[in-house]
Amino acid sequence: MPHTLHPIPHTPIQVLIVDDHAIVRQGLAAMIENEPDMTVVGQAGDGLEAIALYQQLQPDVTLMDLQMPQMSGADATLAICAEFAHARIIILTTYDGDEDIYRALRAGAKGYLLKDAEPDALLSAIQIVHSGQQYIPSEVAAKLVERMNIPELSDREQEVVRQMALGLSNHDIGAALNITESTVKFHINRILSKLGVSDRTQAVITALKRGLAKL
Repeated sequence: MPHTLHPIPHTPIQVLIVDDHAIVRQGLAAMIENEPDMTVVGQAGDGLEAIALYQQLQPDVTLMDLQMPQMSGADATLAICAEFAHARIIILTTYDGDEDIYRALRAGAKGYLLKDAEPDALLSAIQIVHSGQQYIPSEVAAKLVERMNIPELSDREQEVVRQMALGLSNHDIGAALNITESTVKFHINRILSKLGVSDRTQAVITALKRGLAKL
């Protein structure tokens, strides 16, 4: 009797959606479930939930928002990638500041997509990252190259610039971070130098634009 070859059943790409807005999660889920070769296996509303669900489900691809309560998408990505080297995470966000991109990709994300992208771009990104490649649009790559040529702010300098963005005086920044006013001045001078600006206002504008601080 001739032996008949049965086609191997195609397993759909299992996707985990992480976003703190239910309407965004549902919209993404509806779009993905419409694809015959993809399925949504779980949804999380913050970074901590994302880690727990990832450990439980170990999906093929994770769509991760950046700005979320409890824990940010970049921190959740870092935690997941530290535990699961094969994790394939796509950052899906409204933020295109180069610091956001840099942090997320340094944390281990394999793709980066803005929420105003076309649906086809998202579905394509899922396919590409699932196949083991990176998905980084050209405009994102350009910002990343720009970011890599800029001196990095230390953790303390980032704390100071975030306080500056909130409009705090040197005295108040010192009190908030438990450091002296002269130490605050030292950090601010370093920040101005690294960001290539001449005053506090320009430093705050640059920090906001680059995603180093949020209002």
